[in-house]
Amino acid sequence: MTTFPMRRQRPLDPPDEFGVLREQGSMHRMTYPDGHEGWLVTGYGAARAILADNRFSNRTELQHQAIPARAAIAEQFKAQMPDTNRQPGMFLRMDPPEHTRFRKLLTGQFTVRRMKGLEPRIAEITEERLDTMTAPADLVEDFALPIPSLVICELLGVPYEDRETFQRDSATLLSLDGDVGSLIAAYQDLAGYLYGLIAKKRAQPDEALLSGLLDLEDDELLGVAFLLLIAGHETTANMLGLGTFALLTNPAQLALMRDDPSAVDNGVEELLRYLTIIHAGPGRAALEDVEIDGHQIKAGETVTISLPSANRDPAHFEAPDRLDLTRSATGHLTFGHGIHQCLGQQLARIEMRIAFPALLRRFPGLRLACAPSEVPMRSDMAIYGVHRLPVTW
Repeated sequence: MTTFPMRRQRPLDPPDEFGVLREQGSMHRMTYPDGHEGWLVTGYGAARAILADNRFSNRTELQHQAIPARAAIAEQFKAQMPDTNRQPGMFLRMDPPEHTRFRKLLTGQFTVRRMKGLEPRIAEITEERLDTMTAPADLVEDFALPIPSLVICELLGVPYEDRETFQRDSATLLSLDGDVGSLIAAYQDLAGYLYGLIAKKRAQPDEALLSGLLDLEDDELLGVAFLLLIAGHETTANMLGLGTFALLTNPAQLALMRDDPSAVDNGVEELLRYLTIIHAGPGRAALEDVEIDGHQIKAGETVTISLPSANRDPAHFEAPDRLDLTRSATGHLTFGHGIHQCLGQQLARIEMRIAFPALLRRFPGLRLACAPSEVPMRSDMAIYGVHRLPVTW
């Protein structure tokens, strides 16, 4: 491979190249935009093994960028903003034991019990959004984005009225084809906002999550807040938007989600597997020579994993290109695997288990207000989804 496949032939399916490559094997040599010779992983077994292996590092400064449109910008950003290469508190980019310290600190904040305790409030927020919706609507702006944004704001202690700032900046930071000036401006703007918020929490702590982390240094708390705020609303928002699009174009599956409460849990897992919105990675760097699935990965080589391809591997999921809410999608890699598995996965599941059925039952005649081909897709973003979803009922 000379480039990471990004062009989709159908909006709900990964690029066809991944299926062709999987038939040839689970791992493939790939030349990165900067000339580095590394690996592309397309098979489920190899992907899961690498994600669970601590001989691979998650530190971005050790890796090479696989997406051509992002590679040059990333290098410019590193050169002009060297202090961000090892941002304290940005635990997703850390290895043990540094990663372990932050992970342990935050795990207690995201327990299954605590997340389940949020269910009544999430249901209330969902109903409030449904009450305000009038046809026609943009489901992203009116439903998919506000729900997780409100939830993460309340959880972290971020004023929801400031949403325009963090939503705008996070969208810029997740763009795959922006310019370095915009990227730096967005980073500085969001960091300045969060530093100000941290100062307010120190002066007047509340019961929210950020106030519970005030023992951290400001730079560390900034990194934690940065990661949780962006990931906490962008991921679930795009699953709600893209998931609704998938259901509206698969009426039998929509009926299951709407009418059969016993299908909801399986249905959410299947949507997570089938759609796999983290479509441009993740990456790892080998810290030593490692053999995976018969392939020798040399120390220093970057490995880029295609989660959408792994989740469509027929060796693990029967008829993987079919959306089937009755199947057991247990073991999908949408939330990752190993020590970096998504910290907020239970919160995301709860939001989707509440929001999808509530939307479909409130508006049983919900339908697209445009042709499926006219829905603008987020192929230009690190997190896949729909930019807008015009609907009516």
